[in-house]
Amino acid sequence: MTSRTPIFPTRKASAVALLALPLVLAGCSTGAPAADPSPAATGGHVHGISVDPMSTRILLATHDGLFDATSKAPVKISDTIDLMGFTPTGDPTVFYASGHPGPGSTLPNPAGLIRSTDSGKTWAPVSRQGQSDFHALTSTNTGLVAYDGTLLTSPDGTTWTPATAAFTPAVLAGSPTTTVVLATTQNGLQRSTDGGKTWQSNSAAPLMQFAAFAASADKAAIVAAGVAPDGTVYVSTDAGVGWVQTGRISGQVNAITAMEGTPGKPWIWASTTTGVQVSTDGGATFRPATP
Repeated sequence: MTSRTPIFPTRKASAVALLALPLVLAGCSTGAPAADPSPAATGGHVHGISVDPMSTRILLATHDGLFDATSKAPVKISDTIDLMGFTPTGDPTVFYASGHPGPGSTLPNPAGLIRSTDSGKTWAPVSRQGQSDFHALTSTNTGLVAYDGTLLTSPDGTTWTPATAAFTPAVLAGSPTTTVVLATTQNGLQRSTDGGKTWQSNSAAPLMQFAAFAASADKAAIVAAGVAPDGTVYVSTDAGVGWVQTGRISGQVNAITAMEGTPGKPWIWASTTTGVQVSTDGGATFRPATP
């Protein structure tokens, strides 16, 4: 799963205009969320998506909390929290996130790093409460990588160290099974092989707004998926070094996640403003994820 900092304009802008625009950090409010949305409204406020590799349960982290979107009508399963940086771990019951508390929450604002150990139902503070709103966050097999205006790494979620980086990530894409991390930026893809501590620009990669490693239960993740601002879908089979265009997704994408499928063809889920779509052929075609 990936978490995003929306620094890209909408796909209505051309690639040339996109590259000329200044970076803008947005995507969450600075105060508490408003009233709960109707289930149909969650598509417009999704910050992150996760799919359980075993059960294929679909979770949407939104401006108003966590929703189970496995069925056609999403069901809210958490308190009202503006969940930024929603990140799964190697344990299907444990998630990390950040953001802003909603009505009735005892979390500080901003929430800093928070963790759920009951599949997203409840959230507890871990570190940097009142300091950080991590718009981008991911896990690796050496810890966490997060962005709150500074790119930080942590082995345990409590001790944080600035990384060697000078870019603003829209998405940080990692996996609990590897030390490789990808960062999509307005100026191209950045890649780290040491858990986010140091970074190198991948100038050969396409310009992408979203990226996600395909989850693998028994080996290091090397297959990744990416989506450009115009909806073009790309797949990498070498941990983000080389990329191949596979298809295109319609609708404005909010977040993506992926799971290993047949060789070179990961399953890709995308939350869009019209609902969750899924591809089982590496992004060549998409269909609604729920009947």
